[in-house]
Amino acid sequence: MLRRFIVGNWKMHKTISQAESLVKDILRMHQPQASVELAIAPPFISLPAASRLLNSTPIKLAAQNTCANDEGAFTGEISPPMLRDVGCHYVIIGHSERRHIFGETDQDINKKVHAVLHHALLPILCVGERLEERQSNKTQAVIQHQLQNGLKGLESNDLAEITIAYEPVWAIGTGQAATVDQATEVHGEIRSFLATQWGIKPDQTRIIYGGSVTKENAKSLFQSPQINGALVGKACLDSESFVKIAELATDN
Repeated sequence: MLRRFIVGNWKMHKTISQAESLVKDILRMHQPQASVELAIAPPFISLPAASRLLNSTPIKLAAQNTCANDEGAFTGEISPPMLRDVGCHYVIIGHSERRHIFGETDQDINKKVHAVLHHALLPILCVGERLEERQSNKTQAVIQHQLQNGLKGLESNDLAEITIAYEPVWAIGTGQAATVDQATEVHGEIRSFLATQWGIKPDQTRIIYGGSVTKENAKSLFQSPQINGALVGKACLDSESFVKIAELATDN
C-alpha cells in the first residue's frame, strides 16, 4: 500500500519571518506517522530558513517550481542544483498557475521533469482540466495529453520516483473541490493510462488530489483507495488546518 503524501503549496504567501513561525507551529503540532509523508513548499526566499528548521525532522522540503537549466543567463530563475543545495527533496512541476498564468507548455514541463530527476530530486507533476474542458467531456483527453508529453522520454523506473497531482483547474482556490467520485474516477483513469503506456503497476506511483482541499473535505477524499494524498493550497497556510489534514490521512 502506497504511503499517503500531503504537500502544502504556500504559493506567494509569507515573508521569511512569517514562514519561520508557520514551520515552527507545524513542527509543534504535528505528530509524525509512518503511514503519512508530509512536505511543505514555501516561496524560494524562505527555503533556506525552512530547511534549517526542518533539518533532522521527517517533514520534507519542496520547491514550487524550477528552471530546466543548471546555470546560465536566466535572470530570475532557480535551478535544480540550487534547490538540492538548499535542502529540497521535492519539486512541484506544471502547476496549473504555471501553465495558465505564466504560459508553461508541456514541453517546458517535460524538460523540468528530466532536469529534476537528473539531480536526484523528486518531481510532483501536476495535471488537470479547465472547467470548459470538463463540461465538454474532454477531461480524460486533456490529462492523457499532459501526461504523455510531460513524461516523454522517461523509463518505467523513472515513474516510481514521480508523484502525480491531479488538480482540476476549476476547483483550485474556488472553495469548490471535486467530489470524491469525480476525483476517484480521474485518479483511476490516470493509473490505467500509466499502466497502458509505461507498464506501471497500481502501487508504483502516488497520485494525489489538489483543488480546494480542506480539513472538512479531506476525510471523504482519503476514503477513496485511488487517492494517495493531497496537494493543499490555502488550507496549508494555517498550521492547525494543515496538521489536521495530515491526521485525517492517517485515519483512513
